[in-house]
Amino acid sequence: MILLRHGQSEFNLHFTATRRDPGIEDPRLTELGHRQAEQAAEVLVAEMGGRIRRILASPYTRALQTAAPLARATGLPVTIQPLVRERYAFACDIGTPRTRLALEWPEHDLSHVDDVWWPAMEEPADQVEARAALFRQEMSALEDWAETVVVTHWGFVMSMTGRSIGNGEWLRVDPTAAPPAEISWKHG
Repeated sequence: MILLRHGQSEFNLHFTATRRDPGIEDPRLTELGHRQAEQAAEVLVAEMGGRIRRILASPYTRALQTAAPLARATGLPVTIQPLVRERYAFACDIGTPRTRLALEWPEHDLSHVDDVWWPAMEEPADQVEARAALFRQEMSALEDWAETVVVTHWGFVMSMTGRSIGNGEWLRVDPTAAPPAEISWKHG
């Protein structure tokens, strides 16, 4: 499968410049983030042709916005998967309630998502790693996991691979392979 980190968000822009939480809840993509999402969609469709069979995305707005160009290019629906959400640690990790997301994203089925789908307090690293292990197990059971694109976040990619990637970047991941032996929770 491919893990695609969302494009640059308003949070990423400000946090990168100041290293302080700017207090932006469920931020949207910046102009650069939209370009990164479009570029990722173009390259993934060109590389994989018609082999993309499934698009999964975190319920955060930045992930849904990043998934949109890929969904348009492939004609596939986006399946919302809360397991692939970001590690809750900053204001940007406060999500938008399902009822409001459903109004903004009527094309997505959110019926299986709780209204408040993010944790109430900072999420310890071992809980994110447990989510990643559960997701790895679920994906391993699917015959077409290699044809799935998952639009996710820095912390979830870190939990799945032990690697730090930038906005709009992606990694190929075999969910049947062993998880990373060690994870260093530092932006690289």
